[in-house]
Amino acid sequence: MIRRLSTSNAKFYDQLDQLTAWSNTSDTATENTVADILVQVEKDGDKALIQFTNKFDQRSVDNLAQLKVLADDRVQALASMENSLVEALRAAADRIESFHKKQLAESWQYVDNEGVTLGQKVTPLERVGVYVPGGKAAYPSTALMNIIPAQVAGVKEIVMVCPCPKGQVNQTVLAAAELLGVKEIYTVGGAQAIAALAYGTESIKKVDKIVGPGNRFVAAAKQKVFGRVGLDMVAGPSEILVVCDGKTDPDWIAMDLFSQAEHDEDAQAILISQDESFLDQVAASIEKLLPTLERKAIIEQSIRHRGALIKVEQLEDAITLINRIAPEHLELSIADAEQWLSRIDHAGAIFVGRYTPEAFGDYCAGPNHVLPTSATARFASPLGVYDFQKRSSIINCSAVSAKALSAIASPLARAETLTAHALSAEMRDLNK
Repeated sequence: MIRRLSTSNAKFYDQLDQLTAWSNTSDTATENTVADILVQVEKDGDKALIQFTNKFDQRSVDNLAQLKVLADDRVQALASMENSLVEALRAAADRIESFHKKQLAESWQYVDNEGVTLGQKVTPLERVGVYVPGGKAAYPSTALMNIIPAQVAGVKEIVMVCPCPKGQVNQTVLAAAELLGVKEIYTVGGAQAIAALAYGTESIKKVDKIVGPGNRFVAAAKQKVFGRVGLDMVAGPSEILVVCDGKTDPDWIAMDLFSQAEHDEDAQAILISQDESFLDQVAASIEKLLPTLERKAIIEQSIRHRGALIKVEQLEDAITLINRIAPEHLELSIADAEQWLSRIDHAGAIFVGRYTPEAFGDYCAGPNHVLPTSATARFASPLGVYDFQKRSSIINCSAVSAKALSAIASPLARAETLTAHALSAEMRDLNK
């Protein structure tokens, strides 16, 4: 079911690159559909948003008010949850908040040797749109991961959108939003929701930034509206790379691979080990455990088409592969895993040791589960409080310090033949 690769094969790196290749560029049909949706929503506002929601989510609503979640519905959703689930949501929220508070940046200033006051003013974004998927599965954890860092940053207005096929609103997602105190929620999704957030409509005010994952239509829409609004990232399919020395229960490893493969048929799950017999054991565990899972059809496609068990000559060879793949999720299921951390340059989130499955990161460990995919961990970071803060530079000169800066700025400006710049600086030199 799952392919086997070996670094001893002369064509291994070609095979690896082919396996891990993924482009966020949409197909022509998707691009055309999204472009039409964006144009129509920008032009017709609520009318187009209602039209597309009825069409794609099989709804029959007449006005935007019918798509907004009422306060009573939010309260009822939370009240209807089992106590154990509410407590789990609270515990996860507390852990996520505690972690993200460590990321909070503050404004600062200093006075340099010339007497110039310099600094940085940190300000939260004013209004943020959070997209919570609701197609193949509902994700209350995504609501927590996207909303909490925005709240920690001090964002004043948070609006949540969530697709609700056939009008079925996921109560756990609503419960999570109510627990966090989010009051503006619309049951809309797809490219039309992204358009409403980016451009604004008669009923939905434009946001400054859109965060949250979605399907290919959402991803294409986010790419097209970038520049009108800020974005967190345009995410590809979920990924997990597990490195194991052969001493972890193979059933554990198989289930860790499944934990990402069950997201989507295009998700990727890869295991690296120096122990070929262990790879055989994991392959057997995959065959044994897969039939027991609810999302086995999705997992099977993911494992068959994009999964792999990779044999390396020595376990340390995995470090080169890790940094080449730059995985979204990396599990180090090995002895002395902490010693590898300084040598790993590219990974979205690193799960250290045999007792730290990726699933903890998805729900409750604390760090954000919105992570860079498709090798973008080479230059991108997990979603965090810093994504909801912006920075303004501060420069404050006195008459004396202006003279010092004028002496530097003027010759540079004249070298660029920008005379007005030079004169603007020179006029502050009171001795001229």
